[in-house]
Amino acid sequence: MKKTPPQDAWFWLMLLSATVLGETAGDLISMTLHVGYGVGTLVLAALLATALVAELMTRTEHPALFWTLIILTSTTGTTLSDLITRSLKLGYTLGTLALAALLAAIFGIWRMRTRSLSVERLETPGVTFLYWTAILTSSTLGTAFGDWLSNDAGLGFAGATSVLAVLLLLLVLAAFFTRVSRVLLFWLGIVVTHPIGATMGDLLTKEDGLNLGTVVPSIVLLGIFLLLSLFVSMYRRRQGRQLRGE
Repeated sequence: MKKTPPQDAWFWLMLLSATVLGETAGDLISMTLHVGYGVGTLVLAALLATALVAELMTRTEHPALFWTLIILTSTTGTTLSDLITRSLKLGYTLGTLALAALLAAIFGIWRMRTRSLSVERLETPGVTFLYWTAILTSSTLGTAFGDWLSNDAGLGFAGATSVLAVLLLLLVLAAFFTRVSRVLLFWLGIVVTHPIGATMGDLLTKEDGLNLGTVVPSIVLLGIFLLLSLFVSMYRRRQGRQLRGE
C-alpha cells in the first residue's frame, strides 16, 4: 500500500512547516489557553487517535489525512515532551535520552517484523501503526532535544536552530553525494527536522526570542502550511498529467 507522499524537497519543506506549527500550536494549547501539559496532551492524543484509526482503515494515500496526522503528531509531541521534561521533572537531558531509547526500541520492533524500516510502502496496519508511533516519538524527542540544545547546552533558540540546520544540510549532501542508505537518511532527517521545528517555534514565540506570542505565529504558520499544501497538490497533479501525456 502506497500511503506516504514522495520524499522530495516539497515533502521536507511541508514537514518543516508542520513541525514549526506543531511547536507554536502545542504551546498555544497548553500555555496560552492555560489547559496545562497534561490536559493538552490528552485532548491532542484523542484527536490523534481518531485520525490514526481513519488512516489504518484506508488502503490508499490520502494526502490531507497524512498531513493532518503530521500536524497532530507534532503538536502532541510538543505538549507530551513538556509534560515529560517539565511536569514530571525528568529534565531535558534524561528526557531526551529516554525518548531516544524508546525510538530505538520502536525501530527494533519494526525491524524484527519486516527486516526493513522503509516507508515507501506501508504494507499492513501493524507497520502503519509503527510508522506513526515512530513519527510521534520523533516529534516528542525533537522538542526535548531542541529544548536541551537551547537551554541546557546554552545555545539559545537561534544558535540551536543554526546547529540543527547545518546537520540537516549535511544529511542533504549525504543524500546527493554518498551511497548511505536512503532509509537511514530519511529517519535521520525526521529526527533532525523535528528539533529544528521546535527551536524555530520557540524563537518566534518565547521571550528570549522574538516574543511574538503563540496566537499570531500559529495562525500565520497554519496559513503558510495550507497555501504550501495547495501549491504542492496542484504541482503534483500537473506533474502526473505530464507523465501520462495529457
